[in-house]
Amino acid sequence: MFVLFGGLLLLLFCRFFFIQSNGEVHGHNLQAEAASKYARETLLAADRGRILDRNGNVVAEDTQSYRLIAVLRESATVKKSDPRHVVDPRETARVLAQYINWEEDKIYEQLTPDKDLYQVEFGAAGRNISHEVKELIEKHELPGIIFASDKKRYYPNGSFAAHLIGYATKEEQEDGTYKSVGRMGLEKTYNEELSGEDGKIEYSSDKYGFLLPNSDKIIQPAKDGSDIYLTLDKTIQNFLEDAMTRVAKEYNPESMMAVVANPKTGEILAMSQRPTFDPDTREGLTESWLNDIVENVIEPGSTMKMFTLGAAIDSGNWHPNAFYNSGSYTLYDRTIRDHNEVGWGPITYLEGFQRSSNTAMANQLEIMGSETFYDYLNRFGFGQKTGINLPNEAVGTLLNANPIDRVTTTYGQGSTVTPIQLIQAATAIANDGKMMQPYVIDKIIDVNTEEVTYNQEPEVKGEPISSETAQQVREILASTVTSENGTAKKYQIEGYEVAGKTGTAQLPKANGGYQRGSHHYLYSFLGMVPADDPHLVMYVGVQKPNMSSAITGAQPVSEVFNPVMENSLKYLNINPENAADVETVPVEEYENKETDIVQVELQNDGLTPIIIGEGGNIIDQYPQAGLKVPKDSLVFLKTEGAITLPDFTNWSLRNMLVYRMLSGVSIELIGEGYVSSQSASAGTAVTDSSPIVVNLKTPKERYVEAPADTEITPETEEQPLE
Repeated sequence: MFVLFGGLLLLLFCRFFFIQSNGEVHGHNLQAEAASKYARETLLAADRGRILDRNGNVVAEDTQSYRLIAVLRESATVKKSDPRHVVDPRETARVLAQYINWEEDKIYEQLTPDKDLYQVEFGAAGRNISHEVKELIEKHELPGIIFASDKKRYYPNGSFAAHLIGYATKEEQEDGTYKSVGRMGLEKTYNEELSGEDGKIEYSSDKYGFLLPNSDKIIQPAKDGSDIYLTLDKTIQNFLEDAMTRVAKEYNPESMMAVVANPKTGEILAMSQRPTFDPDTREGLTESWLNDIVENVIEPGSTMKMFTLGAAIDSGNWHPNAFYNSGSYTLYDRTIRDHNEVGWGPITYLEGFQRSSNTAMANQLEIMGSETFYDYLNRFGFGQKTGINLPNEAVGTLLNANPIDRVTTTYGQGSTVTPIQLIQAATAIANDGKMMQPYVIDKIIDVNTEEVTYNQEPEVKGEPISSETAQQVREILASTVTSENGTAKKYQIEGYEVAGKTGTAQLPKANGGYQRGSHHYLYSFLGMVPADDPHLVMYVGVQKPNMSSAITGAQPVSEVFNPVMENSLKYLNINPENAADVETVPVEEYENKETDIVQVELQNDGLTPIIIGEGGNIIDQYPQAGLKVPKDSLVFLKTEGAITLPDFTNWSLRNMLVYRMLSGVSIELIGEGYVSSQSASAGTAVTDSSPIVVNLKTPKERYVEAPADTEITPETEEQPLE
């Protein structure tokens, strides 16, 4: 027995020695298996880069959210009095169906799988849970329902340049993790720059997951995505969005598009279209995923006459006081007619341009020649990409095969362009001959190193016309607004001289020919202000608005152009013509300062502070620091906390738009001019999303009273249709 047991112990000792020296048992590496059993790895999620406007205001960013998880295995419960798994699947499904976008039966099936699973999730419906919804679910104290911290893409401004910005969604990767991926717009185009690299922490733990004493942690930090700064200005973009929404609601057009640019640099300050959508929910996103300003072509209509005029003047073929016979122009078997069908008899070319005469352009082409005309169209950049830093830019087609195509191109039919090409070409006229390349990405910054990895500088794309020609074109364009014969009288802005050209383009059918019917046109306006030294250039197009025959197509277009242009000029402190000298006060940096102190400072400077919130530290302000404002101006100070409505009486439309933007309060503005009444009185606390109705009236409406026996009818203006 001694020999037997001694031999067994010797064999056991030899086996231990062999295992210790070799580290393997039946081909299994024990050290590797031990490491894998106790090794832990925790993911450090990277933030997707932010998209910001030119002033650093957030347009898109990652924000905190939660992922819903249901623990199913009973072994997760240590104490029966404190269950940690789903005890009642049916009741759990009933409650969760109230908060996530799944039917109760589908949730129940997920909670009662055929195979033994430790936990389950609920797909897209269980992701991006907000903190408020998480708290509501937790109040039900459902056993086994837990939340994991997550991130979601957040667009705080709603449908703010939605087709330009696009959207990103959480998508499952090959390794089972979820990551935000851009699916449209800038989010898709710059997905690589915006996407960060996840990091991780590696460490050894006991079986409960706690860090083992003296074990090393290996940390690989996450690399956040780069921040993209746009040339967009949040304030001007909001002016545009508000105007587009009002016009879309009133006239229900088939589509709309508008873009505002700085002609001195080529920076795009605002860009929008209708229909639009909410990038947070994708509500409103249907079959149209294209950015119409860049990716779609249009027949521009009479806005093209602006460049026909530029070509004629610059080539020495413009004779404004020479006469021609308006009404019709015949080329072989084709007859071109003016928009009123009969013309105005023998008139000068200047009057013909002011009246937007098609036959004037046809005769002008005969004078300067097709070769010269098309040479200038190429100089203006038509038929070529502008090079804007956006994807899928369309080119358009300049028809040149047949003589009739050349004639119709002079007044914007047949040949196609993009709105962004019109903006680029217009910068040459606005910028004294220097044509600026449009761009929307200002810079890209690597937030991990603070290195600027991309920086766009203004670029002169060409000089298609001379400075003298550009000034002369602007003078003639201004006359279309001020002249008795002008087609652009509706685009007058008090205090500013507007230069621009209207357009009414027939809409092509898919099978050839053009659509017929009342208002079956693309109505547009391409304008610049102030005419003598334009600081802004803007294109607006409204397609097939729903309106009575008594209203001209200029009405809905002007209801976008006029308020956006006027409010933007005032926001940029571009003074009106003949403005009287007034005493101004510089606005300082008030953010992170105490409201009480700033209020006193502003009042001492002769300014009126408007507090949005409960007071305390200031988190935002308008106007921004560095600007000078007249005495008695309103200065808006945003703070945290509940909002109490001020007295809006006599506030201008501009101030109401600023207040609505900063406060986020739902305010419905009716009319123009100055506030005459509000549906909720001053001092009312804003407790829900119900809209506050604010009525505005012009000085004429407020102070000119009609006699009691006088019937008031809308003022009409005879305005020719192009």
